Amino acid sequence: MVSAPWSLVALHGGSAFQQTPGFTVALTHQVVTLSCKTTTSLSQVRVFWLRQPQLPSEHSWYQFLASWHPPKETTYGEAVAKEKLTPFSNATGHFLNLTNVRPADSGVYFCMTVGAPELTFGKGTRLSVVDALPTTAQPTSKSIPKKRTCQRPKLTAQKGLPCGIVTLSLLVAGILVLLVSLGVAVHLYCLQRRTRLRFIKQFYK
Repeated sequence: MVSAPWSLVALHGGSAFQQTPGFTVALTHQVVTLSCKTTTSLSQVRVFWLRQPQLPSEHSWYQFLASWHPPKETTYGEAVAKEKLTPFSNATGHFLNLTNVRPADSGVYFCMTVGAPELTFGKGTRLSVVDALPTTAQPTSKSIPKKRTCQRPKLTAQKGLPCGIVTLSLLVAGILVLLVSLGVAVHLYCLQRRTRLRFIKQFYK
């Protein structure tokens, strides 16, 4: 662990390093490569890679991850997963490969060299590891209200007997009335005839 107060002063004054990118977002389990370029000779420079779990402040502290010194000499910090970190250098600069990144790997990463008597820091790369990249919200479309249509009330058929049965019933009733009337007329005719015969019989006695 490297204490924060003096390193923060060196951080803002370290113009010899050009650290890129300044900010990057990665998905879980991806590989991230951080670069740190310098204008000085790279042959005899030992480069340290540090991480701040939180944004820089006066109470910030640095976690030592690894250091690289040619030819291919690597030193790792305590409690660091060595299989996830690979520091290396080439003719263009110093690099740090992070494999299988997770949200716990988020933070600000710095490259650093030790000089006499000061420390030289890069500007830092803020890494944010997420499970899913944010999507751009689509503009919500206004819903067009549906036109209300007035529906005419349905005429419901009145319940009752079918027309054929009603007609047949009326016809039968009429026939019954005619039969009754005919019976009454025949009965009256018979009574009149009997009365007439009785009168004739009494007249000729």
